[in-house]
Amino acid sequence: MENKIKVVELFAGVGGFRLGLEGWKGKSASSNYKENFESPYEVVWSNQWEPSTKVQHASAVYERRFGMDNHSNRDIASVEVSDIPDHDLLVGGFPCQDYSVATTLKNSKGLIGKKGVLWWSIHKILSEKENKPKYIFLENVDRLLISPSGQRGRDFAIILKSLNDLGYAVEWRVVNAAEFGMPQRRRRIFILAYLNNTEIYENIKNISPIEWILEDGTLANSFPVTTENKLSPKGFKLKGDIVSISENFNKGGKTGMFENSGLMIDGNVTTIKTQPNYEGKFTILKDLIQNGEVTEEFYINDQDLDKWKYLKGPKKEMRKNADGFEYNYSEGGMIFPDPLDKASRTIITGEGGKSASRFKHVIQTPKGYRRLSPIELERLNMFPDDHTKMDGISDTKRAFFMGNALVVGVIEKIGIALTEKIKNEVIV
Repeated sequence: MENKIKVVELFAGVGGFRLGLEGWKGKSASSNYKENFESPYEVVWSNQWEPSTKVQHASAVYERRFGMDNHSNRDIASVEVSDIPDHDLLVGGFPCQDYSVATTLKNSKGLIGKKGVLWWSIHKILSEKENKPKYIFLENVDRLLISPSGQRGRDFAIILKSLNDLGYAVEWRVVNAAEFGMPQRRRRIFILAYLNNTEIYENIKNISPIEWILEDGTLANSFPVTTENKLSPKGFKLKGDIVSISENFNKGGKTGMFENSGLMIDGNVTTIKTQPNYEGKFTILKDLIQNGEVTEEFYINDQDLDKWKYLKGPKKEMRKNADGFEYNYSEGGMIFPDPLDKASRTIITGEGGKSASRFKHVIQTPKGYRRLSPIELERLNMFPDDHTKMDGISDTKRAFFMGNALVVGVIEKIGIALTEKIKNEVIV
């Protein structure tokens, strides 16, 4: 492949997709940015916009790390498709909201959900681009496969049907990064789509869906799985148009239609539950802890320790709501402190700040109990140290970024496998 694979990055955040595809300063995330990494990818345009904040902190960090050239800090819904350069690969971690359609795709008023329109922003680009991207690489929370509760899997079915109508075959896999040796137990769905004029699309047509899902697909090459469920796949056809699917897909269904792995081509869905098959080294929380560099503000005062233990502990007590109604409240306990000999729990957006919390990470050190530092949170997502450090960016905001981010190593592995699949394609 003589030319770079041109990438457009949507919903860029602080640049997780870009770090995984391009590396950082010629080094790879999987080597903690120590080993050389010759990337075939080049981000030619990016977009980051957070509608709920006046100051665009994430975009500012992105610009500081990657430059302002070809970066857009505008609401993607307001960007003209003609302003987005032609590209080979469209990537992004788009929000999981409500994708239902009341009327037609062209009527944004028919979309239910505050941010649901963001999927249709992707759809608009794919629809209006004369030269459609040959490949799509998306990330989302795994509950996308079972949302909403009244029509489990409807939102994902809408996405699959949309891509099918645009001429794409789609494969997906739910990956827990820790199950493949990475430092955080973070489960996300990764979606790859291939346009019908690519060799990959033709290869999918000429192979059984199960073989692609379990052995030959891009995601199978990235994250090998066991084949013990080979004889029990689900298969069905996406029937009707998008509006019909929005209204009727799995209506009243108690369980989801989609398993954690699958393939869709020509509207035909094959899906199967898979298990990870990994025999490499595992990274534990202790591997990423800073030694002696953490300032006092991250340590928990003795007088506050009981509050932390209470919030983390099991509860069975009477409580009273705002109307004075008394009720029995119970919840299970959380491990306190967080174990250092295992991969970390999932980072949340509320990791920052001194206040006691049930969900923030707390570790025990020779100096006492403390929260995780911004650098440690970055390491859990396999970002370079101090990637989010910048004047005007608080430690709380840096923690928020990591709660919204993805595990860069997952992107890197999928990007490498995708390169192998398309190396024979003509990249213009």
